[in-house]
Amino acid sequence: MADTQATSINDFSATDIQGREVPLSTYQGRVLLIVNTASACGFTPQYAGLQALHAQYADQGLTVLGFPCNQFGHQEQGSADEIATFCERNFGVQFPLMDKIEVNGAGAHPLYRWLEAQAPGLMGSKAIKWNFTKFLIGRDGQVLQRYAPQDAPAKLAKDIEAALNAA
Repeated sequence: MADTQATSINDFSATDIQGREVPLSTYQGRVLLIVNTASACGFTPQYAGLQALHAQYADQGLTVLGFPCNQFGHQEQGSADEIATFCERNFGVQFPLMDKIEVNGAGAHPLYRWLEAQAPGLMGSKAIKWNFTKFLIGRDGQVLQRYAPQDAPAKLAKDIEAALNAA
């Protein structure tokens, strides 16, 4: 579906890191934390915090989705296999990783065009500024909050808990 017609996260699909098409409606009714990631960034250690959130809240309905992206400083140059291995080996990542995408510009994934429109950044800017920008999605498939790259995953716990406990 075109991102201009989308009404929720459930209207999109993405390719996972194994190359399989995944309708995001698969996660319907769950709280999602969507993050554009990179393996060679100063914020890369956030993978550990994202995995901790995923482990702590998965049973309550949270899924973290990582979207590797090479648009910022060419900090995600690896293949899908290299990215998956790096994340698991170095940070114990068990949450779903998607295939490498673009988050800005003409080649931006439709999901990210929609996320940017739903939750503009600082001073109304829509573009993703750097790796590890985070979007919290409610159980209803709507964007609840956008977080800056420097926002540590642990800082999001209260918002995640509120989203998990919302009716």
